[in-house]
Amino acid sequence: MARELITSWGDYQTAIDRLLAIAVRKIAIYDEDLGHLHLDSAPRLGQVKRLLHGESSNLAVRIAIRNADPLRQRQPLLMNLLTTFSHCLTARQTPPQLAHLRDTIILVDDQHGLIRFERDQARSKLLLDEANELKPYLNRFEEIWSESSETVNSTTLGL
Repeated sequence: MARELITSWGDYQTAIDRLLAIAVRKIAIYDEDLGHLHLDSAPRLGQVKRLLHGESSNLAVRIAIRNADPLRQRQPLLMNLLTTFSHCLTARQTPPQLAHLRDTIILVDDQHGLIRFERDQARSKLLLDEANELKPYLNRFEEIWSESSETVNSTTLGL
């Protein structure tokens, strides 16, 4: 059980790498536009792929995102994963009524998390093996997820 206060962007990036490296079954992300997460970078994409190729029958990577345009326009590798692994990797855009929320949440295996308090600042807390402290964040993510019904697709539908 460990808790760390993160105050710099460099430490925030290191914390993301630590979380992705220990993920075994689930990742849940709630973010503005994934800009600060750099999930399309080769090392992070490799960690996500490692999880998606895992043996667990209940694999899930869920991303709730306030603005999906940067994902669609600037993260083609992650968009490709959304197509290839659509059975266990899903992204949804949150509705306008949630636009006032300013934090970011990354939850891993219901045991670990990185909570950034303000989307424009690095100030965060990293929680490792803190299932009890993560429960409110897990519940919050589930509420955000259930409110978000617009799936981010890698292809444009229509004629």
